[in-house]
Parts: sequence; C-alpha cells; structure tokens
Amino acid sequence: MSEKLWIFDTTLRDGEQVPGCQLNTQEKIVVAKALEELGVDIIEAGFPISSPGDFNSVLEISKAVTNPIICALSRAVEKDIEVAAASLQYAKKGRIHTGIGVSPYHIQYKLRSTPDAIIERAVQAVKYAKSFVEDVEFYAEDAGRAEMEFLARIVEKAIKAGATVINIPDTTGYCLPEQYGAIIRYLRENVSNIDKAILATHCHNDLGMATANTIAGVQNGARQVEVTINGIGERAGNTSMEEVVMAIKCHHDIPVFTNINTPLIYGTSRLISKLMNMPVQPNKAIVGRNAFAHSSGIHQDGVLKHRENYEIIDPKEVGVLESSIVLTARSGRAALKHHLDALGVHLEGEELREVYEAFLVVADSKRDIGPKDLLSLVGKYIEDSTFIELVKVSYESNGTIKAKVELKVGEKTHHATSEGNGPVDAVLKAIEKIVKPQVELEEFLIQAITAGSDDQAKVHMRLMQGERPYYGFSSNTDIVLASAEAFVDALNKIPVKDKVIL
Repeated sequence: MSEKLWIFDTTLRDGEQVPGCQLNTQEKIVVAKALEELGVDIIEAGFPISSPGDFNSVLEISKAVTNPIICALSRAVEKDIEVAAASLQYAKKGRIHTGIGVSPYHIQYKLRSTPDAIIERAVQAVKYAKSFVEDVEFYAEDAGRAEMEFLARIVEKAIKAGATVINIPDTTGYCLPEQYGAIIRYLRENVSNIDKAILATHCHNDLGMATANTIAGVQNGARQVEVTINGIGERAGNTSMEEVVMAIKCHHDIPVFTNINTPLIYGTSRLISKLMNMPVQPNKAIVGRNAFAHSSGIHQDGVLKHRENYEIIDPKEVGVLESSIVLTARSGRAALKHHLDALGVHLEGEELREVYEAFLVVADSKRDIGPKDLLSLVGKYIEDSTFIELVKVSYESNGTIKAKVELKVGEKTHHATSEGNGPVDAVLKAIEKIVKPQVELEEFLIQAITAGSDDQAKVHMRLMQGERPYYGFSSNTDIVLASAEAFVDALNKIPVKDKVIL
C-alpha cells in the first residue's frame, strides 16, 4: 500500500541563496501562493535570524497561505530559535527547522567541538524549539560524510528530545545513490525510536546525483523530500522537485504518492525562472525547452505515430501543451509534413517527396529551419503566404518614444507607428498593429554573447496564445532590432489559421 511522501519545498530558503536571485517579500508571497496551489506540503519560507527582510518574509508568508506547513530555519542557537518562533506567530501550521553539523569536518573544523558536545547542543536546540512549536525538524548537516554510529546516536537523541522530522542532508553532494540509500537504511535499522519521526532527504547536486540520491532515500524509507523548483540552490543546486515527483509518478513500484498537482509544474517553473531571473537550461529534465522536443527523424516519426514510442511522460501531465517537432537535417518526411500542415500547406505523394529532397539540401546548410525556409520550398504549391518579414525598424525619443516599422507579409508591404514605454515596447506595439495574433509576451530574455562595447546580444522570447507557446530567437548588436526580429520569428511559427493580418 502506498504511503504519503511529504514534499518540503525550500525554493524560498535554500534556492533563494543563489547570488542574484534574491526576492522581495511581495515576490516571495507570489511564489508561496503558487507553491500552495501546486500542492506542496511544507514551505521553508526563510532563515529569520539572517536579516529583517527574511524575518518579515516568513511572517507575511505565514499570513498569506493556509494549507502548507510554514517552516523557519535556525541554527542550534537559542536566539535563532526565538526569532524563528516569532516569525511563525501567524502560521496556521508552523515548524522550526534546527540542527547542527555532524561530520568530522564540521565538528572539528567548522564548530571546533567534540562529538559529545555536538549531541548536547542538538538536544538542547530541539527541546528549546519544542517549547515554541509542536512540529520540530532536526537537520544533521553534512550527514553524507558523517560516521554512521555517531549519526545514529545523535538522531536517536534528537527524536527523544522531541524532533518529529529528521533531515539527513548530503550537504556537499558527495554521496552516490547506493551510499545515500544505505545511510537511510542504516538509521531505520539502528535507531531504536526511528518510528517516532519521519526521515527526510536533502540532497545537493555537486556531482549531479541529487535526484538519484533522493529517490534512493525514498526507496530505503525516507518519507519527506526537500526539493526546489528547477533544482535551484547553492553551488550546483538542490534536488529538483519536478524530477522527483515525475520519477515517482512514472515508477509505480516506488510505494509512495504525493499531493502535487503536476499540470501546474511547468507554469510554476516559469514563474520561478522569471522572478529569480534564472533561465531554465534547454535540456533540463521535465521543464526544459527541449524536454519534449524531437529532432531525429526516427524519433519524430515514432512520436507522431504514437507518443509513448519516445516519451515516458505525456507533456500535458506537467503543463506542456504538446511535444515539439524540430526541423533539422536529421528530420524525416513525417516531421516535414507535420510542419507544412501547420502552415496550411498539405502535400502528399510525389509533391511531398520532391519538397523533402529540396528540404534536405537546405537543412544541411542551416542550423534551424523556419517557416520562411519552408514557404520558399513550397512556393509553387501555394497561392498566398502569411509569412512576415521585418523590412525596417526605426525609433526616436523627443519626450515621447515613438517607433516605426515596415513589414512584408507575403507579397504585401505594411507600415505602422506606435508609442511605448521604451523603444522595444514601442516597436513590438507597432508590429502588433499589423499582425493581430492575440498573444501574450510571457518571457523576454537578453543575453550578451560577445564581449566589449559592441556586444552581440541574443534575444529569446516566448509568446503564449492561449495555452500554446511559440518561441522566437534573434541576435544583433542592436537590442531593439534583435527584439523585433525575435518577436517576428515567434509570430511566424503561429499557424496560418490563428493569425490575423490587417
């Protein structure tokens, strides 16, 4: 029979420690509400003693959400615990997360102490936290490198002192899955009162093992996993929530279940990425741009015939509308026909074969094949085209920022002007006067790809039309022009039937 696996999200504590990713209180509340809707069981909202801002964030998050347990971190220090308790005064369900280092490295070099003294401090901290809240979690920092007999002793003492959850962190990401699973198993077999507490995993990704170690911990009896959205966190990051949840959902032999509403995963991932200004790597499992993208002709044909030929997860299960069939020199006729159909061009038999042979010649010389390339290949088969070409962009600022654009749509030329909050805003609004795609600009990223005052900038945009995303890319030394090109690139990927050209 399946047991509940508690999802402890530390995006707002461990994840937010990443340099440059700090959030203000209002942004943290937005994230906390999204985590609540996602179905997270525990939100670690901050480290209250660290700053007035962190204290206030825990306080306000406690007011803003209802269902999750709100957790505040502390060291095994009385003042830390007092401040953590004060920050939780409005929490419907509050937890203090206190602990201390347990590896020889931490005991000798960080804490300059002895094993017996560390146990005494741990017991005192748990008892003191217990005087404020019923729910106390004890973390044995750097447990991945601890001596097993000592780890079992301190865990047993912490539970006896009142700890309800025991966190076994692989703080440095050192363990291999077999090693980490063995630690959890050892504690279950050698701690006499282990049945009175929940064992929790907290794995870092320094060797790329965080998710594998977490799953190994669950398989050996851990029933709480400490995770972050997108796997963000110090150094190489933490265990990725979406990876653990979907691994468990795919593998029915792991005897646990979660309360995560998985179709909200992708949207939550993008919210965190946007607020923390941390782009998700394209090949990131579950939520990366390429997680459900196929470019090999064999894979494309298989997926188009039956999704499960090459996908173990239905994209819709995590909030992605559909798989992406990417055209490259390795694509087959099935993928080409799929894209031509989306453009409103329906070819079969000899006509499709002829276009496919011409397509391969173009694909061998270009990295990406876009709608313009396809339309040039099938020109003689179509009477009209809605392909958008950016001809000219200009803008000026005389108190008011005004932009002018010239677009060629098929064989027709269109002009438009618009005002905006800045040159990019004005240019995009001018384009929208010509093309009415009813889209929302959801993501807009600019990245410098060369050095110097004449930087080459790469612009990435994601437009949403309903629930369907369309991506646009461009690079140019002129950021305004690059933005306009990326916008047009995305618009050209919208099917003909969904575009309105004025």
